Amino acid sequence: MSAPTIVLIHGAFADSASFGPVTRQLLDAGYTVRVPAVPNRSLLGDSAYIRSVVEQIDGPVLLVGHSYGGAVITVAGAADNVVGLVYLAGYALAEGESLGQLQGGFPDSDLAENLVYTTFPIQDAEPGTDVSVKIDAFPQVFAAGIDPAEAEVLAVSQRPLAALAFSETAPVAAWKTKPAWGIVSSSDHTINPDVERFGYTRAGLRKVIEIDAPHLVMRSHPSEVVAFITDAIAELS
Repeated sequence: MSAPTIVLIHGAFADSASFGPVTRQLLDAGYTVRVPAVPNRSLLGDSAYIRSVVEQIDGPVLLVGHSYGGAVITVAGAADNVVGLVYLAGYALAEGESLGQLQGGFPDSDLAENLVYTTFPIQDAEPGTDVSVKIDAFPQVFAAGIDPAEAEVLAVSQRPLAALAFSETAPVAAWKTKPAWGIVSSSDHTINPDVERFGYTRAGLRKVIEIDAPHLVMRSHPSEVVAFITDAIAELS
């Protein structure tokens, strides 16, 4: 099998730039990389969009999902040319399960009490609700371990997640038919690390490692994340 295109999928309260250090290292190593922007409007809509991106790539694809991006790759990964999944501090949903249901089983995190809810217009429909992290809490809750000046920038440029994404259920779980790997961020204050451990164990991932890292593991430990991704590719080869 030819080397897969690595498609990096960001999560909530972040954007494609969150993968910047990992993207740079993968490109420098000669890999083909794509980092599409996730709309963060709904699990089903986001997954359909990412699947459409993936299906227009020639050849095999390795999907890498961070946080909410893990839920997205769980669904979008059903595309025929996806050959593997890598979860980074992510939600490995089961078929018929929502983000809220998986998160609700392990409520001990700092995120819930530091969320902000705002409305946005939807044409010919009731307004939607966006969810973001309080700017003053963002550095500790979401970007702990990141340079404070950088965390401040990330806090004011975060990409909200529509509340709808928390309640929609996954129509498919790609990890049932595709090999998958996962990293647990053991110092995560956004997602209870037990959410990650539970989802990965249930999915029977080929390999799981734990890194003493905050939620943004790909920014705090980019070299370790790159090594994990490339090791997964080596297994596929």
